Amino acid sequence: MATAGEILRRSLTEEVGFSKGSVSGSEELHVLAVDDSFVDRKVIERLLKISSCKVTVVESGSRALQYLGLDGEKSSVGFNDLKINLIMTDYSMPGMTGYELLKKIKESSAFREIPVVIMSSENILARIDRCLEEGAEEYIIKPVKLSDVKRIKDVIMGGDGEQKKRKSVRKRGREDCFYSLSQPQLVQSSSSPAFDFLPSELQSSSPFSTLSLSKRPKLQTRD
Repeated sequence: MATAGEILRRSLTEEVGFSKGSVSGSEELHVLAVDDSFVDRKVIERLLKISSCKVTVVESGSRALQYLGLDGEKSSVGFNDLKINLIMTDYSMPGMTGYELLKKIKESSAFREIPVVIMSSENILARIDRCLEEGAEEYIIKPVKLSDVKRIKDVIMGGDGEQKKRKSVRKRGREDCFYSLSQPQLVQSSSSPAFDFLPSELQSSSPFSTLSLSKRPKLQTRD
């Protein structure tokens, strides 16, 4: 009898297919996106598809583990069959946080080399540092922009050398990174082209529905 994880993988991979082998210029990047917010899932899915990526979206950390076969259930689907090139996960989710999902992935011998990007609406210093130290490729402040997705894709497609170089620069410039996160950010309006694909009722409920230029916030130091 098929496990819950196998059923989930079959239903999702029918839509995106499998990506086997290493990423090359002619292959699509296969991204697993994890977010408990329906609107945010639609936004990140849209941005990834615009960037010519295959996308699998799930609504929780536990569902992500099921899809990857890391939920403890015996699975017939191995790493060679299920090729994920990048995992993008929200930090604040009920049940399992993005940080806890990150740790589970990095503890897996099959998936620890897959880059994991953490997304969050909060620029909490201790949280950012903890995620990067645990092995996150990047920590992105929401709302995620098309330029963020394209930059990450370029790094992943560049191969291991580019990723190692990026991590080295990131460690040396950690303080600059924290400073840049505190700069004013222009919040997108739900009436902007980036949100045209959303139904009107979702646009009105979008957390980015108010166009405003925020003051430079102080970095929060709580965990």
